[in-house]
Amino acid sequence: MKCPYCGYPESKVIDSRSAEEGSSIRRRRECLSCSGRFTTFEIIERLPLVVIKRDGSRQSFDKNKLVNSMLKSCEKRSVKLEQIEAVAEDIEQTLQSGLDREVSTSVIGEMVMDRLKELDEVAYVRFASVYRQFKDIQSFMEELKRLLESKKL
Repeated sequence: MKCPYCGYPESKVIDSRSAEEGSSIRRRRECLSCSGRFTTFEIIERLPLVVIKRDGSRQSFDKNKLVNSMLKSCEKRSVKLEQIEAVAEDIEQTLQSGLDREVSTSVIGEMVMDRLKELDEVAYVRFASVYRQFKDIQSFMEELKRLLESKKL
């Protein structure tokens, strides 16, 4: 690792610790030439995920899109941004740990709905109404009945 102060290519690690909930390692280093200290981060290189949309087109997975869609569903609800970000991170981790590099929007949508159902039922219904594209009030009511039945269990 090159020293940011003098450019010397050798340094020693003084301290290492886990960062960002274990997804990276923070290292304090000391240059062997000028004794300058600096911090580096080591992260896992992730393989790109491709999302297959309903129309068959493909695009790169974007966690920000996931967070934004959940934010819309959780608007004016008592769901914290940290909770939404944790759900998005969990979904991304689940997808990354799978063997498939391509995943359909339907799989992602179902994962979001499962987690929103646990987090906030109103946000779940909002997300489901957009995701499932209810055609009429009857299909919307059927979804609400399923939600109520699952709550009774």
